Amino acid sequence: MITDSSRARRARTAGLTASAAAMTLFVSACGGTGGGSASSPKNFSYLTNVENTTVKTALTTLSKGVCAADNKALPLKVETVPQTSLDQKLQLLAGQNALPVQFAAGNAPALTDRLYKSGKVADLETKLKELGVYDQVEPAAISTIKALYGGKMEVLPYEYNIEGIFYNKKIFSANGLSVPTTWDEMVADAAKLQASGVQPFSASGQQGWPITRLVSSYLYRSLGPDALKDVADGKAKLTDPAYVKAAQEVADLGKKGYFGKGVGSIDYDTAFNQFLTGKAAMFYMGTWALTNIADPKQDQVGAANIGFMPFPAVSGGKGSIDQYPSNVGLAMTLGKGTFDSKVGNWVKCVAKNYGSTALKDQGSISGFKANTPVKDPNQLTTQVRKTIGDSKQNVLWFEALFSTKATTVSQTNAAGLVSGSLSPEKFMGTVQDALSGK
Repeated sequence: MITDSSRARRARTAGLTASAAAMTLFVSACGGTGGGSASSPKNFSYLTNVENTTVKTALTTLSKGVCAADNKALPLKVETVPQTSLDQKLQLLAGQNALPVQFAAGNAPALTDRLYKSGKVADLETKLKELGVYDQVEPAAISTIKALYGGKMEVLPYEYNIEGIFYNKKIFSANGLSVPTTWDEMVADAAKLQASGVQPFSASGQQGWPITRLVSSYLYRSLGPDALKDVADGKAKLTDPAYVKAAQEVADLGKKGYFGKGVGSIDYDTAFNQFLTGKAAMFYMGTWALTNIADPKQDQVGAANIGFMPFPAVSGGKGSIDQYPSNVGLAMTLGKGTFDSKVGNWVKCVAKNYGSTALKDQGSISGFKANTPVKDPNQLTTQVRKTIGDSKQNVLWFEALFSTKATTVSQTNAAGLVSGSLSPEKFMGTVQDALSGK
């Protein structure tokens, strides 16, 4: 992942914890029923993380095409910040009653939920139904959003992704490997690849979440789809033996060198580049990666030589191999106080046209229906779209139900788990302490 356009699949990192001043402003602003500025906006202002160019590009295309009239009435205006600064920026703007019309949701759903409860985020289910476009959102995307936000639709699904393991078909074939269906088979395959001089996995330790996603996937396969909900509900702790075992299994991959050298310092772009240039055989990632794979400037392996498989089963586990982790990317939401008729017109146009535009121009699958038929750029995209359509039960990711603090602690300590500087017990204990408010 080496070009600006490739950043569209945003590195979903944890944001920085807000400064004391930012938190003071945020808490003060959220103490009442404030709904943000009630004055009519002069722009369709949009704040996003700099890593995500997919949404910005698609909205710009719409503003010059089918949504041109809406853009003339309320011009699109984009501002970006690094994703690691996003939570802090949102908290500052919320405290100043200055949130933009549309903005990227916080890195942890908990932040957006706090903004919603303080009256600063629109009830999008109500708004979409009033606009007559609620049916333009895929039911699976709505289900995922409501699972994340306590049964409410607080964000729009500009992306809809399932997660799994992309693999290099040529490397697998050259080493006599078939697609593994169990964790033990995958670990055995990794050992064979390593012995052949091939790096088994590519992952960003610097971002952290590509490591913790492996932990949660193992948990879902071993303990079942409620594994992390049980933690959120207080029925289990990350320090319980079965949870520590998941961290141990992932730590062992790092101990054996299966992520290559210096995984803790590998950033998202470099990890992507390792896989797309054929330097690693497997890459756990969300299906937003299809955009990178469809770009020949990035993908030197070739889409025809890349496969997608579910995270394998854990022998004796309670989970199912067809339970895919799903997400709506770094979701976007809209301010309550600025949601006037002009904003409504923009949202209505987006709901009807975004799905086809993002798929046609960037190969990006969103949670909006693609109303205009679009030919998939490659067979891999067709496979993923079918998998999404056939999916019956999805699960979330490791930090999905965590607080902002616990999310940050988890992702900043993930590198230590696979580099060996932090034991599985210590890693899980540190995250559990953050969840418990310690």
